[in-house]
This record gives sequence, structure tokens and C-alpha cells, in this order.
Amino acid sequence: MTAMKDLKPQHFEWEVDGTIARIRLSRPERKNPLTFESYAELRDTFRALTYADDIDVVAFLPNGGNFCSGGDVHDIIGPLTGMDMKGLLNFTRMTGDLVKAMLNCGKPIISAVDGVAVGAGAIITMASDIRIATPEAKTAFLFTKVGLAGCDMGACAMLPRLIGQGRAAELLYTGRSMSADEGERWGYYNRLVAAADLEKDAMDIASRIAAGPNFAHSITKTQLNHEWSMGLEQAIEAEAQAQAICMQTQDFHRAYHAFVAKQKPVFEGN
Repeated sequence: MTAMKDLKPQHFEWEVDGTIARIRLSRPERKNPLTFESYAELRDTFRALTYADDIDVVAFLPNGGNFCSGGDVHDIIGPLTGMDMKGLLNFTRMTGDLVKAMLNCGKPIISAVDGVAVGAGAIITMASDIRIATPEAKTAFLFTKVGLAGCDMGACAMLPRLIGQGRAAELLYTGRSMSADEGERWGYYNRLVAAADLEKDAMDIASRIAAGPNFAHSITKTQLNHEWSMGLEQAIEAEAQAQAICMQTQDFHRAYHAFVAKQKPVFEGN
């Protein structure tokens, strides 16, 4: 397949720094809304990342002081009001497929949030592995504001696991914004940083992860997601098998030999 570093998407910005991919959603003058086309292109990109050897970490970054204003009112919501049931279900399945692709891509995903992250923009942050934000960040699952249920793109399954059932229920029923301070206190955001430091901080995290054993990281991501639906005994057995696989990697041997030589291991992801 074409190297992911050479990807030239039409509906979002894509940069690669080493093995770290940076995504910025387009149209900052409208706070970076999603369209039918950008949804599909993001879904296809994360599906392709599953098989990519040249990308180890993905960072979603803000553009123009905002993260994402969700589905575009004119480009998405308007057309949806004229669709039949089959067309609507095709759309909602496509948006859910973006979340599934993010969860299954095998690459740790970091979201760096400034300004608004609402609707599907909030969902993208929710589906990421690590989230950092500025004190000005406002995150809202505002589907109820447009007459829809809060159960969108996995929100009723994932958000309670991140912040608790009661807090998730309040946000999903009211559609109100979760402040950055609330997000940090509730464990949604790993930490808050000044806007001037946001991207640097995100890339520092990405670089630390990319320098690690990336095959093993993909196993960690798989287990973090799959173990939600496992009982404890199933999870322990699944982790035993997963760790035995990792013990066959060259990175495991590199770590051992580096320890013996009192050196820092250099991981190569195999």
C-alpha cells in the first residue's frame, strides 16, 4: 500500500513528523465542521492505519483556536432532514464506523483540544486514547440540542466509562458544555495546559509513545478496548496470551540485553 506519510487527503490536513501523524480538521473560519466527505475520508484513513508500518501515533490537533464544531448544519443536518430511513441508517453507520476504525487502528491516538469540541468533534476526543486541553476548551455532546438522542457514535457506552454514569447522563440529556476544569476533575482530560503549550505538549506525549515498543503498544490498545466486554477471568486469560505474544518480539529481547548492558533500550517496533 502507499506509505501513509504520502497520504494527501482532500477534506482534512495531514502531516507526518517521523512516525507521528498530525490531523487538523479543515475550515477554521467555521470552527472545523465535519461533512459527509470528511467523515468518510477519516474513516478510510483510520482503517488504512491498521496496516501501516510507517505511522506509530496519531495526534488530532486544533485548527484556528478550535477543535471541531461537529456536523456541519448546512452540509449534513439539512440534507439529513430529507433522507429516507435507509439513507439515514447508512449515515449513522458510517459515523459509527469512524469510531470503530479509531478504536481498531492499532495506533495510540492523542486529542489536543482548544476552543469548541462539540457533537461529533466531542466524539472524536472521546474515541481517542489520551486527551489534553486548554482551560478554554468546551466539550459538548449536544445531540439533544438538535432533537436527537444522546446515544450517538458509542457515546452511551464510552462516556460513562470515562467520567461515570451520572455525569455522562447529565451531559447527554442536557447537551450542556463540559468545562475544561470539569473535564480534568472527572478524568476526561489527562491534563490542562496553556494554549501556547498545547501542541508542544501533545507532540511530547506522542514522541514518548512513538519511542516505545510500538507492536506492544498496539496490543495494549487492543486489550484496553476489548476488555470492556470481558469478565475478569476472561480478561486475565486474554492478557496472558497477549503478553506471551509480546515476549516473542525483538523489542522484548532488546530491552533485556540493554538492561544487562546498563543501557537504554532502543525499540524498533518488531
